[in-house]
Amino acid sequence: MSESRAIRFTEERPRLLGLAYRMLGSRSDAEDVVQEAWIRYAGTADEPDNPAAWLTTVTSRLALDRLRSAPARRERYVGPWLPEPVRTRYGSGSGAGSDGGADPAEVVDRAATLTLGFLVVLDTLSPEDRAVFLLADVFAVPFGEIAEIVGRSPEACRQAASRARRRIREAGPPREGTADDANWDLAGRFAAAVVGGDLDAAMALLAPDVTLVSDGGPTRHAARRPVVGADRVARFLINVAAKQPADATVEMAEINNSPALISRTADEPPVVMTVEAGHDGRIAAVHMVLAPEKLLALDDDALQW
Repeated sequence: MSESRAIRFTEERPRLLGLAYRMLGSRSDAEDVVQEAWIRYAGTADEPDNPAAWLTTVTSRLALDRLRSAPARRERYVGPWLPEPVRTRYGSGSGAGSDGGADPAEVVDRAATLTLGFLVVLDTLSPEDRAVFLLADVFAVPFGEIAEIVGRSPEACRQAASRARRRIREAGPPREGTADDANWDLAGRFAAAVVGGDLDAAMALLAPDVTLVSDGGPTRHAARRPVVGADRVARFLINVAAKQPADATVEMAEINNSPALISRTADEPPVVMTVEAGHDGRIAAVHMVLAPEKLLALDDDALQW
């Protein structure tokens, strides 16, 4: 194996990891998929004509195989399911569909496709539609290449991308990630109101129809159904904050391209809470991840794609 091949894979790895994570919603699964892609790449006798395209194809197919088994696992999951949160550091640019793909007005900014809320919407798509959408609209892969990856015709892939865009539009307008510093200020003021037990101040920062979803998995207590409405969400979080141990520490961090709070104690796994702002400048969605198995890689290197 040549040193140049290892260097080439290292350069492609952040993009491949970003693709696999968006498909699977799990950093650990994405790491496994990308590692398997590397093993296959290192084991090829001849260098592919287009290594980046070859690696994209292999990574996509490996992730798609895992994604097809996800529904059965989700049926056995206790309570609401949320993706595994990751620290992020967003790179420049956004993906546009190629080969006659998405209209520029419909293309989703790459940063927005990493928010927990967006990944939950992606999880409602079929595995094939999810793969097609991500490849076309986020990673700018031509439909001819996508067809070879998913085993469909280019026209069928165009239809799948259109179907996915329609489902995403129906789920509501994209919420704000980290693009605006105002979102960080909003998150900080909301955290202060919650920790301080100021119900009125907390409610003033929440959209009337705000939704909170918490994922505790099978081992940690969490709300088993979404909490909806400014009053209920504010009271729920103030009650949670009031029960935190005296040694609890809270830090702000960028998680899935959203402002987030990470609460840590000496004896318990951390809790991650992201907030996503709506277009009215108030918090439209709150996602809390408590499941310990989803927080093992929380302090790993930031995901860049």
